[in-house]
Amino acid sequence: MEPPGLSAVPATVPAGRESPAILVLPGGGYQRHADHEAEPVAGWLSSLGIHAFVLRYRVAPHRHPAPLADAKAALAWIRSSGHGLAVDGSRVGVLGFSAGGHLAATLAAGIPTGDDALDVPDSRPDLVILCYPVVSFETSVHQGSIDNLLGASPSRELLAGLSAELTVTGRTPPAFIWHTFDDGAVDVQHSLRYALALRQAFVPAELHVFPEGRHGLGLAAGVAGVERWTELCATWLDGHGWRE
Repeated sequence: MEPPGLSAVPATVPAGRESPAILVLPGGGYQRHADHEAEPVAGWLSSLGIHAFVLRYRVAPHRHPAPLADAKAALAWIRSSGHGLAVDGSRVGVLGFSAGGHLAATLAAGIPTGDDALDVPDSRPDLVILCYPVVSFETSVHQGSIDNLLGASPSRELLAGLSAELTVTGRTPPAFIWHTFDDGAVDVQHSLRYALALRQAFVPAELHVFPEGRHGLGLAAGVAGVERWTELCATWLDGHGWRE
């Protein structure tokens, strides 16, 4: 059965050809979903020959691990081919914006939900794309995301356990990351710390920091400099054999 809140945008490739798939997680501070980071992004991925699935995961008042459980269920279902699309199960990734980037990074880390049916290898992505992500719950924090995901006064152990830069291991998938240097909502340190953690774990990564640009740009069409992120990401995907 298709997980709630999931919708598909098929790749623009000949019918029957197996293509990679990417799960899109829009941002919104774990309070809402930013529509411009959802279907428009899926349409861009589709134009690259990649099946795209948009997940509107549970947000506040739901707490952790509800969003992570939704994302794991969605990723496993995409691999199952229950949707009828020709998905290459060995090439299933995740793309997240802002708080959706945090969800993508925790998904990549294999953080458990406590549900054995969900905490399986098929619920981890093969690569990850993080766009101005929330990463750390300990340094330069985005307090709104913490409050909405964990409620009031979460324990230090929980904050550390959900700080994605602390959960990177050699099993973490390769990442493409971008941020703007003057992001006033989610500090660029989040992306820098995650990239450094990947380097220390010998996980391949590509990081782009653009000089200027507000938070929440999405595809950033028409935003000088930053709009190149989609081109750069497409080239990175091509290098990993994900372009059809």
